[in-house]
Amino acid sequence: MTNTHSQSFFGQSTGLTIQSSSKTEPFIFLKCIKKKGDGTWEKPSKNEGKTVKCNLDEIVMILQVLKRKTKSWSSYHDFNNVKTQISFQWEEGKEEKIWINIGNYSKMMNFAQVEIFRLLLEHILKEKIKYATSSRISVVKDKSKKIEINNATDIEVNPDISNKKNSKIIETSQIEGNIEAETKNALLINFNNGNEIWIPKSIIRSQNNLNKDLTQTFLIDTWFLKKNNLSYI
Repeated sequence: MTNTHSQSFFGQSTGLTIQSSSKTEPFIFLKCIKKKGDGTWEKPSKNEGKTVKCNLDEIVMILQVLKRKTKSWSSYHDFNNVKTQISFQWEEGKEEKIWINIGNYSKMMNFAQVEIFRLLLEHILKEKIKYATSSRISVVKDKSKKIEINNATDIEVNPDISNKKNSKIIETSQIEGNIEAETKNALLINFNNGNEIWIPKSIIRSQNNLNKDLTQTFLIDTWFLKKNNLSYI
């Protein structure tokens, strides 16, 4: 059983990707991109396309449509005071085709794509019901105060958890972004709020995909996010 899932459905001009960064997170991402006039595709890593985050309730409602228990479902997502409409609707008179609308992006899926989408979403929902709805505590063992990056740059690690033999319970928070680069001990992350910063791997508690085009959620020690004024969930 894998911890992450990502599946894309492409047509001639529009693509849709369903992504789950971790089975312990109670949400998924739906990403839509279009083909540009020059024939290239939009890249989410460059803040192109449209991405919405769907919680467990919304996943259930999407499955109701995919299972043909209802003909349509729509909702509004509000992020940073920007509202985006999302809807799933079977094409009138054509039960094998469904239209998915995310903001100004529209994607039509055929029967085979719908079945793959449905099976994957059912699997993801079962995982999240099991792992994302149970309480969990992040525990860290003794760490050194600094980590060397590229033999030159030092990144500070929480002094409150350094040089201690016993395990210590720490607070973590979620934040979204893209991985831009990696060294042995750290990740360069470009966060959705525009900040780009090196994060020690020792304080990243989630298992993330190294794909640079993938916007995903990171579980990071809260003290570090507060210290660097990074907005978190």
